[in-house]
Amino acid sequence: MRVTRIIADLHVPDLPAAKSFYTDYLGLADEEFNLGWVARYTSPETGTSVQLMTPDATAPEDPVLSVTVDDVDAAHGEAVRRGFEIVHPLNTEEWGVRRFFVRAPDGNVLNIVQQHR
Repeated sequence: MRVTRIIADLHVPDLPAAKSFYTDYLGLADEEFNLGWVARYTSPETGTSVQLMTPDATAPEDPVLSVTVDDVDAAHGEAVRRGFEIVHPLNTEEWGVRRFFVRAPDGNVLNIVQQHR
């Protein structure tokens, strides 16, 4: 498994209300996607991104980071082998990603994700 991208997942009470701060003020003007409960905004100049989210629509806990990997199945197997707590099982979501949530030893929950092909 190789990590290809890490994006902060910022929890907000209201996505539309939070959007203008990150897009207008910080200049993260490109909306890569918006599912109504999670949206990613990116700087067109630098590619820097942030995800804003209300409670996750399909998982029991919210992640603090989304970590994109090149092989999510291998990442899941390694997490299980190491005895890490799987918070949300490995599955393919209807919006086109394969993911699972794992709790780091420090307590943080990470969304380990790969684009589904």
